[in-house]
Amino acid sequence: MKFHQLFLASLHEPKKLAAFRLLPIGRVIKYAFFFVLLMTVISFSRFLFGETELFVASPELAEYSETMGGLIYPMALTFQFVIATFYVFVRISLFAAIGLLIGKVIKRRVEYRFLWRTAAISITIPLLVTIVFDFFPATETFSIWVTSIIHITYISFALKYYPKAPR
Repeated sequence: MKFHQLFLASLHEPKKLAAFRLLPIGRVIKYAFFFVLLMTVISFSRFLFGETELFVASPELAEYSETMGGLIYPMALTFQFVIATFYVFVRISLFAAIGLLIGKVIKRRVEYRFLWRTAAISITIPLLVTIVFDFFPATETFSIWVTSIIHITYISFALKYYPKAPR
């Protein structure tokens, strides 16, 4: 299955979202890393063009950044990539665990490894919403709640198409 097919199906097809649990883990990780790369590029470009002021908080930190010169950019890119990777994969893992609980409640045959794949594909809309909210500082306080509800909703819709648990 091609990337654009995964992307389009993750937007509005819960039945396919549930079927994606059978995809090879490598394909799912590549899909997740696309969003890591997207978040890194957006964050780094905002840093590069001075849209975010990272060193204003402390004069010592601002002075240190000036002494580093051009080395600050590869370091910033590396740190942003690491932070984005951590954020995406921890988020996927947490929501897979929440999906496991929901699956048990609605009596579906769920395994964490399959739910992790479903959570990884269903993170499409929540991450796109997170990126949009990032451009509006006033939405900082509730953006995590909104995106979490969206993610849980997508996982819940997909869980309806998981096989029923044996009695």
